[in-house]
Amino acid sequence: MNFHVLTLFPDMVKDGLYTSILKRAMDNGLISLNTVNIRDYTLDKHKKTDDYPFGGGAGLLMQADPVFRAYEAVTESIAARNASTQTAEASVGRKVRTIYLSPQGRTFSQRMAEELSKEENLVFLCGHYEGIDERALEEIVTDTVSMGDFVLTGGELAAMMMIDAISRLIPGVLHNDFSAKDESFSGYLLEYPQYTRPEIWHG
Repeated sequence: MNFHVLTLFPDMVKDGLYTSILKRAMDNGLISLNTVNIRDYTLDKHKKTDDYPFGGGAGLLMQADPVFRAYEAVTESIAARNASTQTAEASVGRKVRTIYLSPQGRTFSQRMAEELSKEENLVFLCGHYEGIDERALEEIVTDTVSMGDFVLTGGELAAMMMIDAISRLIPGVLHNDFSAKDESFSGYLLEYPQYTRPEIWHG
């Protein structure tokens, strides 16, 4: 599984995910993380990626062009790799699943994590400010996903949560693949209480 994160804060994503179980999975080649700085794809000399919304209103919007350029760079690299390895995605020319993290999206769930874990590549688009110019979203996004009825500063934390949940379902990521099958929500129920040593604690 290859995760690609389009973000204004790539270090935040790398620092948050390159640890513990996911670090071991990356080191073992079971998953990969590609963080793409959207600022690298702006044509503005000051690396500006935002502007005021047409029609006024508070806040700023991320501009369509840098987002689209960053997305194109990622999908072109995926296509080139697929062409060289003749993967299924290359043969059918299917659009890469591209997830935009937004409160307006479908709420993330364990069932969605299981569905997404079957993909070879996932692109996560992390917005900031008041969001992203709708024209870019219409061009590239296949799924809009929410973590719940609350607002975060940006999409990075939501993307990291999704990547963590999805990665646990990739064979070999957990020491015991049965662990993922028995976890909370896998059978639409919460997990039962569990205990470890010592047998007697606080009476």
